[in-house]
Amino acid sequence: MSDPRSSYLSAGVNRDTENETKEEMASALETSDKRVLNKIGAFASLYDGSFPEYKHPVLVLKTEEPGTKQLLAFKHGSVESICHDLVNHLVNDCIVMGAKPLSIQDCIVCGKVEKPIVLRMVNAFAEAAKNNECTLTGGETSWQPKVIPEGTYILTASIVGVVEKERIIDGSKIQEGDTVLALASSGVHTNGISLVRKILEDSPDILNEQVNGKPFIDAVLTPHRAYYTALKGLFPRDELVGLAHITGGGIQENLNRILPDGLSAQIELPNIRILPIFKTLKKFGTLEESDMLRTFNMGVGVTAVVRPEFVSDAIAHLKRSGISAYEIGTIKAGNGHVEFTGALNWS
Repeated sequence: MSDPRSSYLSAGVNRDTENETKEEMASALETSDKRVLNKIGAFASLYDGSFPEYKHPVLVLKTEEPGTKQLLAFKHGSVESICHDLVNHLVNDCIVMGAKPLSIQDCIVCGKVEKPIVLRMVNAFAEAAKNNECTLTGGETSWQPKVIPEGTYILTASIVGVVEKERIIDGSKIQEGDTVLALASSGVHTNGISLVRKILEDSPDILNEQVNGKPFIDAVLTPHRAYYTALKGLFPRDELVGLAHITGGGIQENLNRILPDGLSAQIELPNIRILPIFKTLKKFGTLEESDMLRTFNMGVGVTAVVRPEFVSDAIAHLKRSGISAYEIGTIKAGNGHVEFTGALNWS
């Protein structure tokens, strides 16, 4: 007779709960995407790699995680929002290459599988993927007792996209005289949250603040904005020559990643439309402007580099897609750096 004290269940893993959760995930993973050739339960996802609409398809691959924002999200019951954060961040990293997002694979690592919470997350991942015109094709849920505390979830995900080789947007066509546009963010996005948490710890009264009519914590947890549906109509245009996703490091340490040798970007700080959430953080955190510019997006989720004659058309197109865009700088001869001029307008 086996010793009941020596079982997988006694080690902290309930296979029945795990299997029930996987079975209920199946509806979230249902798709009409004919490229997906198998369903949940297979050892790996099969995705048809035939792209007859492309002359020379290039796959775009990225893995991402939502940083310490997931700690705040789970603390405040914002399970769905952090899943949208993760997918939208991934999509942005993919599409700034000019790519179409195809497939998302998620990974949930936890100390205990709580079926209702895991199902909420998988449904949110699937919804976020559909919002970005791609498919959640599967992933992994890893139950790791005593490695991860019960009630803690660590999320990560990967994306596959595709782009026509001759239509890759990597900044190599940027020229002196081009214009830099800002595409407005939805808020803090998924970067700088460790500093937000420090401000919350030092100045808990910030939780009583309202930002655009919402409680402060709701403003912080507003999901990372995705830009694919707004930008895809511009991808065929030769006048769009560069895209940078503004994440950790701010404009200076992200826009510089796409600048060709011999060129710099000059950004006019007074032109940046600072979102109210950053004004609240500055007030309660007594933050230095230079540190904020290196930590937060300050209201700029993506920068687009376009030919000067295309500025009005690009801004109008993005406005029709629900994204506010405006000029913040120019490309000039230089050493590959992003230079700031003037000062941020906090009024």
